[in-house]
Amino acid sequence: MNLPGSMMIAFSMYSRIPVPQVQWTKERMKYAMCFFPLIGAVIGLLEYGAILLFRTLGFPFLEQIMPVVIPVLVTGGIHMDGLLDVIDAKSSHGEIEKKLEILKDPHTGAFAIIGCGIYFLLYVAFFMEIRPVMLPAYCVVFVITRALSGLSVVTFPMAKKSGLAVAFSDGAHKRVVGAVMVLYLLISLLGVWLLTGVEAFFVVFAISFGVFLYYYRMAKREFGGITGDLAGYFLQILELALVMGLAILSHMSL
Repeated sequence: MNLPGSMMIAFSMYSRIPVPQVQWTKERMKYAMCFFPLIGAVIGLLEYGAILLFRTLGFPFLEQIMPVVIPVLVTGGIHMDGLLDVIDAKSSHGEIEKKLEILKDPHTGAFAIIGCGIYFLLYVAFFMEIRPVMLPAYCVVFVITRALSGLSVVTFPMAKKSGLAVAFSDGAHKRVVGAVMVLYLLISLLGVWLLTGVEAFFVVFAISFGVFLYYYRMAKREFGGITGDLAGYFLQILELALVMGLAILSHMSL
Protein backbone atom coordinates (compact mmCIF):
# COMPACT_ATOMS: atom_id res chain seq x y z
CA MET A 1 0.00 0.00 0.00
CA ASN A 2 1.37 3.41 -1.04
CA LEU A 3 -1.03 5.97 0.41
CA PRO A 4 1.13 9.06 -0.27
CA GLY A 5 1.30 8.01 -3.93
CA SER A 6 -2.49 7.50 -3.98
CA MET A 7 -2.97 11.00 -2.58
CA MET A 8 -0.66 12.48 -5.22
CA ILE A 9 -2.75 10.85 -7.96
CA ALA A 10 -5.98 12.27 -6.54
CA PHE A 11 -4.59 15.78 -6.18
CA SER A 12 -2.89 15.81 -9.58
CA MET A 13 -6.04 14.56 -11.33
CA TYR A 14 -8.73 16.59 -9.57
CA SER A 15 -6.90 19.81 -8.69
CA ARG A 16 -4.26 22.24 -9.85
CA ILE A 17 -2.49 22.09 -6.49
CA PRO A 18 1.20 21.38 -7.22
CA VAL A 19 2.18 17.88 -6.04
CA PRO A 20 5.02 15.51 -6.96
CA GLN A 21 4.19 13.42 -10.01
CA VAL A 22 3.98 9.66 -9.44
CA GLN A 23 3.23 6.64 -11.59
CA TRP A 24 -0.39 5.54 -11.73
CA THR A 25 0.32 2.01 -10.55
CA LYS A 26 -2.42 -0.50 -9.80
CA GLU A 27 -1.62 -0.44 -6.08
CA ARG A 28 -1.82 3.35 -5.88
CA MET A 29 -5.05 3.50 -7.87
CA LYS A 30 -6.79 1.25 -5.34
CA TYR A 31 -6.96 4.03 -2.77
CA ALA A 32 -6.65 7.22 -4.87
CA MET A 33 -10.35 8.06 -4.51
CA CYS A 34 -9.98 7.99 -0.72
CA PHE A 35 -8.19 11.34 -0.94
CA PHE A 36 -10.61 13.05 -3.31
CA PRO A 37 -12.61 14.76 -0.49
CA LEU A 38 -9.39 16.19 0.95
CA ILE A 39 -9.29 18.51 -2.07
CA GLY A 40 -12.67 19.75 -0.90
CA ALA A 41 -11.22 20.35 2.57
CA VAL A 42 -8.44 22.47 1.04
CA ILE A 43 -11.03 24.46 -0.94
CA GLY A 44 -13.13 24.98 2.19
CA LEU A 45 -10.15 26.33 4.12
CA LEU A 46 -9.21 28.64 1.25
CA GLU A 47 -12.80 29.87 1.05
CA TYR A 48 -12.95 30.67 4.75
CA GLY A 49 -9.56 32.37 4.66
CA ALA A 50 -10.49 34.46 1.61
CA ILE A 51 -13.77 35.58 3.17
CA LEU A 52 -12.04 36.65 6.39
CA LEU A 53 -9.20 38.36 4.50
CA PHE A 54 -11.38 40.46 2.20
CA ARG A 55 -13.77 41.28 5.04
CA THR A 56 -10.85 42.51 7.15
CA LEU A 57 -9.43 44.53 4.25
CA GLY A 58 -12.82 46.07 3.56
CA PHE A 59 -13.42 44.67 0.04
CA PRO A 60 -17.06 43.50 0.17
CA PHE A 61 -17.21 42.85 -3.58
CA LEU A 62 -14.24 40.48 -3.49
CA GLU A 63 -15.64 38.89 -0.32
CA GLN A 64 -18.75 37.93 -2.31
CA ILE A 65 -17.16 37.02 -5.63
CA MET A 66 -13.87 35.26 -4.82
CA PRO A 67 -15.50 32.33 -2.97
CA VAL A 68 -17.38 31.56 -6.20
CA VAL A 69 -14.15 31.65 -8.21
CA ILE A 70 -11.84 29.77 -5.83
CA PRO A 71 -13.24 26.24 -6.47
CA VAL A 72 -12.75 26.68 -10.21
CA LEU A 73 -9.22 27.99 -9.74
CA VAL A 74 -8.26 25.10 -7.45
CA THR A 75 -9.78 22.37 -9.63
CA GLY A 76 -8.92 23.88 -12.99
CA GLY A 77 -12.60 23.62 -13.89
CA ILE A 78 -12.57 19.84 -14.35
CA HIS A 79 -15.98 19.40 -12.69
CA MET A 80 -17.44 22.46 -14.43
CA ASP A 81 -16.38 20.88 -17.72
CA GLY A 82 -18.45 17.84 -16.81
CA LEU A 83 -21.44 20.03 -15.96
CA LEU A 84 -21.32 21.79 -19.32
CA ASP A 85 -20.88 18.55 -21.29
CA VAL A 86 -23.89 17.00 -19.55
CA ILE A 87 -26.01 20.11 -20.14
CA ASP A 88 -25.25 19.84 -23.85
CA ALA A 89 -26.00 16.10 -23.87
CA LYS A 90 -29.27 16.41 -21.94
CA SER A 91 -30.37 19.32 -24.13
CA SER A 92 -30.12 17.12 -27.24
CA HIS A 93 -33.05 14.99 -25.99
CA GLY A 94 -31.53 12.17 -28.02
CA GLU A 95 -31.08 8.48 -27.33
CA ILE A 96 -28.48 7.23 -24.86
CA GLU A 97 -25.93 6.58 -27.60
CA LYS A 98 -26.25 10.12 -28.95
CA LYS A 99 -25.89 11.64 -25.49
CA LEU A 100 -22.76 9.61 -24.82
CA GLU A 101 -21.32 10.78 -28.13
CA ILE A 102 -21.97 14.40 -27.16
CA LEU A 103 -20.16 13.85 -23.86
CA LYS A 104 -17.06 12.87 -25.85
CA ASP A 105 -17.28 15.87 -28.17
CA PRO A 106 -14.59 18.45 -27.21
CA HIS A 107 -16.65 21.31 -28.64
CA THR A 108 -18.88 23.43 -26.39
CA GLY A 109 -22.47 23.92 -27.49
CA ALA A 110 -24.81 26.86 -27.05
CA PHE A 111 -26.78 25.18 -24.27
CA ALA A 112 -23.59 24.66 -22.26
CA ILE A 113 -22.71 28.36 -22.52
CA ILE A 114 -26.22 29.38 -21.46
CA GLY A 115 -26.14 26.87 -18.62
CA CYS A 116 -22.75 28.12 -17.44
CA GLY A 117 -23.99 31.71 -17.28
CA ILE A 118 -27.14 30.76 -15.38
CA TYR A 119 -25.15 28.57 -12.99
CA PHE A 120 -22.74 31.31 -11.94
CA LEU A 121 -25.48 33.94 -11.71
CA LEU A 122 -27.47 31.71 -9.37
CA TYR A 123 -24.37 30.80 -7.37
CA VAL A 124 -23.37 34.44 -6.81
CA ALA A 125 -26.93 35.55 -6.07
CA PHE A 126 -27.55 32.88 -3.43
CA PHE A 127 -24.06 33.04 -1.94
CA MET A 128 -24.56 36.75 -1.28
CA GLU A 129 -27.62 35.84 0.81
CA ILE A 130 -25.78 33.41 3.11
CA ARG A 131 -25.46 34.82 6.62
CA PRO A 132 -22.00 34.71 8.28
CA VAL A 133 -23.23 32.10 10.77
CA MET A 134 -23.78 29.69 7.85
CA LEU A 135 -20.29 30.08 6.40
CA PRO A 136 -18.75 27.13 8.31
CA ALA A 137 -21.42 24.84 6.82
CA TYR A 138 -20.74 26.32 3.38
CA CYS A 139 -17.03 25.52 3.69
CA VAL A 140 -17.82 21.90 4.63
CA VAL A 141 -19.98 21.55 1.51
CA PHE A 142 -16.90 20.95 -0.66
CA VAL A 143 -16.01 17.81 1.29
CA ILE A 144 -19.59 16.49 1.15
CA THR A 145 -19.92 16.94 -2.62
CA ARG A 146 -16.68 15.08 -3.28
CA ALA A 147 -17.46 12.30 -0.83
CA LEU A 148 -20.79 11.63 -2.54
CA SER A 149 -19.27 11.94 -6.01
CA GLY A 150 -16.54 9.48 -5.02
CA LEU A 151 -19.14 7.14 -3.52
CA SER A 152 -21.06 7.15 -6.80
CA VAL A 153 -17.93 6.24 -8.78
CA VAL A 154 -17.48 3.01 -6.80
CA THR A 155 -21.17 2.06 -6.40
CA PHE A 156 -23.13 3.27 -9.46
CA PRO A 157 -23.20 1.39 -12.79
CA MET A 158 -20.92 2.75 -15.50
CA ALA A 159 -22.31 3.99 -18.81
CA LYS A 160 -19.16 3.07 -20.73
CA LYS A 161 -16.36 0.51 -20.54
CA SER A 162 -13.64 3.15 -20.79
CA GLY A 163 -12.98 6.65 -19.52
CA LEU A 164 -11.76 8.43 -16.40
CA ALA A 165 -14.58 7.28 -14.13
CA VAL A 166 -14.09 3.68 -15.26
CA ALA A 167 -10.34 3.90 -14.63
CA PHE A 168 -10.85 5.09 -11.06
CA SER A 169 -13.78 2.73 -10.44
CA ASP A 170 -12.10 -0.41 -11.79
CA GLY A 171 -8.80 0.42 -10.13
CA ALA A 172 -10.34 1.20 -6.75
CA HIS A 173 -10.64 -1.11 -3.77
CA LYS A 174 -14.37 -0.45 -3.85
CA ARG A 175 -15.28 -1.66 -0.38
CA VAL A 176 -12.53 0.38 1.27
CA VAL A 177 -13.19 3.50 -0.83
CA GLY A 178 -16.94 3.25 -0.18
CA ALA A 179 -16.39 2.96 3.57
CA VAL A 180 -13.98 5.92 3.57
CA MET A 181 -16.47 8.07 1.63
CA VAL A 182 -19.20 7.27 4.15
CA LEU A 183 -16.81 8.18 6.96
CA TYR A 184 -16.10 11.53 5.29
CA LEU A 185 -19.84 12.13 5.04
CA LEU A 186 -20.51 11.30 8.68
CA ILE A 187 -17.69 13.55 9.91
CA SER A 188 -18.73 16.38 7.58
CA LEU A 189 -22.39 16.24 8.58
CA LEU A 190 -21.41 16.14 12.25
CA GLY A 191 -19.21 19.17 11.60
CA VAL A 192 -22.15 21.05 10.05
CA TRP A 193 -24.25 20.21 13.13
CA LEU A 194 -21.61 21.31 15.63
CA LEU A 195 -20.46 24.42 13.73
CA THR A 196 -23.79 25.72 12.44
CA GLY A 197 -26.66 23.97 14.19
CA VAL A 198 -29.20 21.22 13.78
CA GLU A 199 -31.27 23.14 11.18
CA ALA A 200 -28.29 23.41 8.83
CA PHE A 201 -27.54 19.72 9.41
CA PHE A 202 -31.01 18.65 8.30
CA VAL A 203 -31.00 21.02 5.32
CA VAL A 204 -27.60 19.79 4.12
CA PHE A 205 -28.53 16.14 4.70
CA ALA A 206 -31.91 16.40 2.93
CA ILE A 207 -30.53 18.26 -0.09
CA SER A 208 -27.54 15.93 -0.41
CA PHE A 209 -29.75 12.82 -0.23
CA GLY A 210 -32.29 14.25 -2.69
CA VAL A 211 -29.74 15.33 -5.30
CA PHE A 212 -27.82 12.05 -4.93
CA LEU A 213 -31.04 10.10 -5.61
CA TYR A 214 -31.85 12.32 -8.60
CA TYR A 215 -28.33 11.81 -9.95
CA TYR A 216 -28.62 8.02 -9.74
CA ARG A 217 -32.02 7.86 -11.44
CA MET A 218 -31.22 10.45 -14.10
CA ALA A 219 -27.87 8.85 -14.99
CA LYS A 220 -29.39 5.39 -15.40
CA ARG A 221 -32.40 6.64 -17.35
CA GLU A 222 -30.69 9.09 -19.68
CA PHE A 223 -27.15 7.70 -20.00
CA GLY A 224 -27.33 4.06 -18.91
CA GLY A 225 -24.99 4.76 -15.98
CA ILE A 226 -22.43 7.33 -14.93
CA THR A 227 -19.30 8.74 -16.55
CA GLY A 228 -16.62 11.14 -15.37
CA ASP A 229 -18.62 14.02 -16.86
CA LEU A 230 -21.74 12.96 -14.97
CA ALA A 231 -19.78 12.73 -11.72
CA GLY A 232 -18.60 16.32 -12.29
CA TYR A 233 -22.14 17.40 -13.20
CA PHE A 234 -23.47 15.95 -9.95
CA LEU A 235 -20.76 17.61 -7.88
CA GLN A 236 -21.52 21.05 -9.32
CA ILE A 237 -25.30 20.67 -9.12
CA LEU A 238 -25.11 19.52 -5.50
CA GLU A 239 -22.77 22.38 -4.61
CA LEU A 240 -25.21 24.91 -6.07
CA ALA A 241 -28.21 23.24 -4.41
CA LEU A 242 -26.48 23.36 -1.01
CA VAL A 243 -25.57 27.04 -1.45
CA MET A 244 -29.21 27.75 -2.27
CA GLY A 245 -30.39 25.75 0.72
CA LEU A 246 -28.08 27.54 3.15
CA ALA A 247 -29.11 30.93 1.73
CA ILE A 248 -32.80 30.14 2.19
CA LEU A 249 -32.15 28.81 5.69
CA SER A 250 -30.28 32.03 6.49
CA HIS A 251 -33.43 34.04 5.87
CA MET A 252 -35.72 31.57 7.62
CA SER A 253 -33.49 31.81 10.71
CA LEU A 254 -33.71 35.60 10.93
